[in-house]
Amino acid sequence: MANIHRVNLLAALLLLAGGLLVRPAVAQEDLSGGWAQKTHEDALERGPGPEIGDYTGEPINDEARSRADAWDAQKWEMIEHECEPHPSDYAVRGPGSMRIYADIRQLDQKVMAWHTQLLWMLPQRTIYMDGRAHPSEYAPHTWQGFSTGEWVADMLKVTTTHMKEGWIRRNGLPRSDKATMTEFFIRHGSYFTIATIVDDPIYLTEPHILTSNWIANPAVSFAPMNCIPSQEVPHPRGYVAHHLPGTNQWLAQYPAKYGIPVEAARGGAETMYPEYILKMAKMPPPPKFQESAENQ
Repeated sequence: MANIHRVNLLAALLLLAGGLLVRPAVAQEDLSGGWAQKTHEDALERGPGPEIGDYTGEPINDEARSRADAWDAQKWEMIEHECEPHPSDYAVRGPGSMRIYADIRQLDQKVMAWHTQLLWMLPQRTIYMDGRAHPSEYAPHTWQGFSTGEWVADMLKVTTTHMKEGWIRRNGLPRSDKATMTEFFIRHGSYFTIATIVDDPIYLTEPHILTSNWIANPAVSFAPMNCIPSQEVPHPRGYVAHHLPGTNQWLAQYPAKYGIPVEAARGGAETMYPEYILKMAKMPPPPKFQESAENQ
């Protein structure tokens, strides 16, 4: 009888040891599945886009401000831009649901990579989980960049480099190809949040931080999306959509519409903080907006 107890005890210890060997060092959530976008936060980013001249709460510098002032929405009518997808740092803010799935190594069931795909333009991003290093700074930059992941507690921390020049808002505020992005993928049951932190030494004076939310939806499905550039909107050869310095009248429309002081609408890190409201109270109100006859 004693021998039987020893055998049973040994078997139990072996099972426990085996369980400890395969147990991950940190808690790892299953992120896979279909996720429907929640539009209660920053709905404009997920639909028609923000208003021209709305730079409030953005930690931009003068260079970013001048680039945005010169931006013209006709850019999207130019054949070379018609099929541009959203870059990976903005894609989660754009319209559409998301699908997440994993590459799993059969031998030990380890997740080697996570993949995300979004409805708008179907951009697919790979997040490598195998410990590989990021490539040389001279490696090609892409719309999705190069992403690696690691678990921090029960959050997936994702670091992305090598992104093409993009935008932090769809009203011309730029993001350079020198930027890096840190994300935290956080799942709470049927709810999913991505916290995005973008550091850009060219256009930002402080990190650009946003969150985006989804809810689990097993019915999420994507139809094929093929973008073929057309020439339905003719432009002269060599035309570049733009506003020359001091000529973009639409910059004045946003502060006038909402009664926001012009200086506040111009953004900057200072406008992100609550105490800025006290400074705004001492600013003159915006002038009334009058559309020029040329654009009526």
